[in-house]
Amino acid sequence: MASNGAQVKCSYINCDQRKVIDPESDRADVRGFHVSKSGRKGMLVDWTDDGSATLHLSCWQKISKAAKNEIPEIKLSDKEQELVKEAKKTAEFHDSEAHFQSEAVRIAEMLKNANYCIGFTGAGISTAAGIGDFRGIHGKWTNNDKTKDYGSKSASSGPGKQNKRDYRLPTYTHEAICKLLDMGIMKYLISQNTDGLHRLSGIPAQKISELHGNGFEEKCEKCETRRMRNTNIRSAAQKQKVPPRKCERCKINHRTGNMCQNPGCGGYMMNTIINFGDYLEGPVLRSAEDNAEKADLVLCLGTTLRVTPASDLVAMGKKPNRLIICNRQTTPYDDSDNYNRVKLNIK
Repeated sequence: MASNGAQVKCSYINCDQRKVIDPESDRADVRGFHVSKSGRKGMLVDWTDDGSATLHLSCWQKISKAAKNEIPEIKLSDKEQELVKEAKKTAEFHDSEAHFQSEAVRIAEMLKNANYCIGFTGAGISTAAGIGDFRGIHGKWTNNDKTKDYGSKSASSGPGKQNKRDYRLPTYTHEAICKLLDMGIMKYLISQNTDGLHRLSGIPAQKISELHGNGFEEKCEKCETRRMRNTNIRSAAQKQKVPPRKCERCKINHRTGNMCQNPGCGGYMMNTIINFGDYLEGPVLRSAEDNAEKADLVLCLGTTLRVTPASDLVAMGKKPNRLIICNRQTTPYDDSDNYNRVKLNIK
């Protein structure tokens, strides 16, 4: 919904719910691909130029079924069927306020009764801090895929590239997780995020595995001493006079331009970011696995649970696995009978 309080109308032109979407009702935000205005003539959804639409959840479900020819009286053109098929890949769902409140009560009871609850977080918890996600409806990888498959006009019209140095305030979610750890309700946190906001919120290093690294932490390639900095390490590397060293796996220079401050070491400092092709750090992964195996409840926040081997950790605990999944998009764990789960599509 628009943050300025403006009313949002359902994009389904035959909506029978008075068109305007109640802010407290459930809805779907979807995004297909660019189709010219003339090419959209006669379509049943009022798609925007970049292929976006907002609908009552019931209207979206109706359109989705029609795209599969399951509702004969609703006829979609071949092009609109393609749009709907593409939009399903990244559709984001928002639960009604009533459902949200009732599930929150149930989740609170599960947290209080768990013996060993751990958290598992993804990029979705940092969007409120102004940091873009990856697989969200306007995420980085989503935009890349749209551009590659459908051309530049299908790219997001949302905010451009952001610098993590400008977004160094933990959100309410980060602070709540820190509080749960302080209270002992949550025992450990596993995160895929590299923005450093969990550590900034007050979570100590021994209670978190940052699987994909931390953009504000560097380590010595010689003695492995680690150090936190106030600026993004990767962006500062090019300003220093340290000989670059291209990584054999990811082909990227990990050196930050700083030298180790330990007496007699003299090693070069490296960023801790895990790029495509890199292995996860052994000690970080082992700590995550040790805690994941103990878990009788996993609270998953802001992640599609599709990035392996990270996502495999949520199912390593005591059987049957109990998962609380709070995410707007679907995950591979939503409809499986192998997991005792609660799915909440966060607003």
